[in-house]
Amino acid sequence: MDLPVMPPVKPMLAKPQPSIPAGKLYEPKWDGFRSIIFRDGDDVEIGSRNERPMTRYFPEVVAAVRANFPERAVIDGEIVVVDRERNRLDFEVLQQRIHPAASRVKLLAEQTPASFVAFDLLALGDEDLTGHPFAERRARLEEALAEASPPVHITPITDDHDLAKQWFEQFEGAGLDGLIAKDPSVAYQPDKRVMTKIKHERTCDAVVAGYRVHKSGPDAIGSLLLGLYDDRGVLASVGVIGAFPLAARKELFRELQPLVTTFDDHPWSWAKQEAGERTPLKGEGSRWNNGKDLSFVPLRPERVVEVRYDYMEGVRFRHTAQFVRWRPDRDPRSCTYEQLEQPVSFDLAEVLGLPE
Repeated sequence: MDLPVMPPVKPMLAKPQPSIPAGKLYEPKWDGFRSIIFRDGDDVEIGSRNERPMTRYFPEVVAAVRANFPERAVIDGEIVVVDRERNRLDFEVLQQRIHPAASRVKLLAEQTPASFVAFDLLALGDEDLTGHPFAERRARLEEALAEASPPVHITPITDDHDLAKQWFEQFEGAGLDGLIAKDPSVAYQPDKRVMTKIKHERTCDAVVAGYRVHKSGPDAIGSLLLGLYDDRGVLASVGVIGAFPLAARKELFRELQPLVTTFDDHPWSWAKQEAGERTPLKGEGSRWNNGKDLSFVPLRPERVVEVRYDYMEGVRFRHTAQFVRWRPDRDPRSCTYEQLEQPVSFDLAEVLGLPE
């Protein structure tokens, strides 16, 4: 491989902002694996945000790149998986594509094929475009992928602030993650937060049902396990909060000791350790480390906390929730899924401009 921009390259990043800024170019924020793809003839490499190649996990994307990319190009974008039945993105299924066994990779490529959504052009032919303004790179990207077909797509873009606000509200229903706002004059700056991301922010009241200790020692809280009651009255595991100052971690540990109970008297008895092993609840396991110890100390589900979250992935928070305040006035049994805001249903094909 001999390109004007060579792997590995750290992608350009975005910093969060609570509102949509004016005077920018706006794109949907895709919920997938950020990937810079390098093609030089038949040689294709899929880079990742941590600069580790992901080429072996997505053979169908490699084939699509050879069929749709220019002969020599470097393109920044996102690898996503679409739930065909619901016609929306499915990040949990995408995570399962990272598997060590070649036979499993081949099977998953057939069963849950991935797509690539392009949004920036870093190099074309012998030309390094990273120093050019984004508006120019975007125009060149549209030319380079003018004849591309699924599973390669170009992300929608607009300079219309009102339309961007409409996208922000609608596209969540297709599984997207918010908006990205870009300065049309900015050069490509690897590993720099020069873009802006605007994500949905919501709050809900959740039950504290357990804790894990902090790495600093056994007398400090690492994270609190959260639950919500479903329509059957069962307390479901929905996620964690864990960003506390060290002094607060120790104080919280002391406060919670009167609530410590056994798994026999806990709604999550599935987590009871037997012979050094545990069977995690479906969806409760670590998304990023299958071998991670997820054992926890059970608490009587009597304490309620208000948390901030962006959106749900299935029955759980997509990302780690943030502490807002304690809610001693709330009955734990009132912390149900019914309080959650439901995004408007939206067809992913419309986001990508595909024919129905």
